[in-house]
Amino acid sequence: MTTAVDPRFTDTRFTVVRLTTGDDVTGAFADDVRAGLAARPKALPPKYFYDALGSHLFEAICHLPEYYLTAAEEEILAHESAAIAAALGAPVTVIELGSGSSAKTPHLLSALLARQRALHYLPIDIAAGVLERSSRELVQAYDRLHVTAYASDFRSALAHLADAGVDRGDGERVVVLFLGSTIGNLEPEASREFLGRVRRILAPGDALLLGADLKKSADVLIAAYDDPLGVTAAFNLNVLARINRELGGAFDVRRFRHRATYDADAGRVEMHLVSDSAQTVAIRGLGMTVTFEEGESIHTESSHKYDRDQLSELARDSGFALERTWLDAQERFSLNLFAAV
Repeated sequence: MTTAVDPRFTDTRFTVVRLTTGDDVTGAFADDVRAGLAARPKALPPKYFYDALGSHLFEAICHLPEYYLTAAEEEILAHESAAIAAALGAPVTVIELGSGSSAKTPHLLSALLARQRALHYLPIDIAAGVLERSSRELVQAYDRLHVTAYASDFRSALAHLADAGVDRGDGERVVVLFLGSTIGNLEPEASREFLGRVRRILAPGDALLLGADLKKSADVLIAAYDDPLGVTAAFNLNVLARINRELGGAFDVRRFRHRATYDADAGRVEMHLVSDSAQTVAIRGLGMTVTFEEGESIHTESSHKYDRDQLSELARDSGFALERTWLDAQERFSLNLFAAV
């Protein structure tokens, strides 16, 4: 792994670190597309939704009334940040996985800065442009905030922090934020493996604040992932347009449709891209062609939903203990304090 400090974004309170693993992002994208479209059934990792256009589309999704997750989580942070900060204790160092635009994080940063003299914040996001912009805005908004931003995927950033160690002050508790129910994108075994990686950068007594969506009626869940304006459909279809742009694909995006379903037994929403007819698509940059039958789909995302017992099990299986849960007024979404044991 190579670490590079971007000289454009280095001052006394703001640093951007770019991590690479020998393969650039395009190379990893190519490898995953090749493997995913050759698989049976076909699948693509949801992390590739978030190129520049996809990130903007997701921001639009977060404002849709059907997509309750963002509003519910922000409600919790707006009303409970002081209680969360008190439960975390002071002082702390904060790492955020998938920080994005950091739109909700200021609620918690403000509450923490009310309890300690200065705060070191380490946001991690694969979308470098969004990361840099949001980090600079936070430094300008908080004169006692120090930001070390990692432009990286989660795996590389966690591996780097596990090797290098987390820079913490005397007596500081390290707290990892993993908001937005991103944990739900992982299958049960993978979620435990991933949180195990998070646990390895922490010491006993450190903590993880985990956002997790809760189980509810299928009608509410499907509407959240298949809005009537078609924004989520555009977000999903953009991954095919990205293959066209970056890998020389020849997908006719109009010949695929977005589909969202809820599997009650597995407790997850699934998003698919469904071919409207039998077709063959060339991807020039990969030197491959992909054949679709009519109605065949590419599985692009799973979003698992939880109950409280499952969250306790997830904590226990990953080296944590569930200490406390905060809910929005309608009990649709949860923030969970996992203490490292």
